[in-house]
Amino acid sequence: MDRPARVVRELVDVHGRTYAEEAGIALKDTPQPLYRLLVLSQLLSARIRGSIALATARALHEAGLRDPRRMARASWRERVDALGRGGYRRYDERTSTQLGDAAELLSERWGGDLRRLRREADGEVPELRRLLQEFPGIGPAGADIFLREAQGVWPEAAPYLDAKALQGAERLNLPGDPERITELAGDTDPAVLAAALVRAAMDKEVAQDTLRRAG
Repeated sequence: MDRPARVVRELVDVHGRTYAEEAGIALKDTPQPLYRLLVLSQLLSARIRGSIALATARALHEAGLRDPRRMARASWRERVDALGRGGYRRYDERTSTQLGDAAELLSERWGGDLRRLRREADGEVPELRRLLQEFPGIGPAGADIFLREAQGVWPEAAPYLDAKALQGAERLNLPGDPERITELAGDTDPAVLAAALVRAAMDKEVAQDTLRRAG
């Protein structure tokens, strides 16, 4: 096994966990998990610690705000309070409004089902990315997060290694070509690979430790 392949193996062995999994989302191609991923993507895309975004996603779920109908029906204050319990206080008021508006848009345009958005995109990843950005609070970074995580259940998006994941690859001295990195990862779930690379991009110690263990 050559060194790049060892680096990928070590990275995935230690840091191969999707952000959805960490937030308690058992991701499937069904409406509720996909919606929870959309909310998580919005939370993670803000300039706030990832651990807070993950805790907040769990707090929203525990508050019962786990589908667009319930999110839209909740009061603005109920959403603010749930965001606060997760530690998401810096952006809680604006995010509460955006979550409500996004839930209403999803319900009205796509019947509360992101699979309908997927069908509208007709397998075109750039169109998927564009449509995701129609949700309030989901910009380019949020759309990238969603597609990185969803590629395991929406395979037309794979391999989805965005600029952040490729930043992690650069830190690890891996090739800059997503197809080549995917080859090095073998049968690793592409979403798991992407999440591990993002962790290397976000934390220099992750990259350094991985390189050290790869020898």
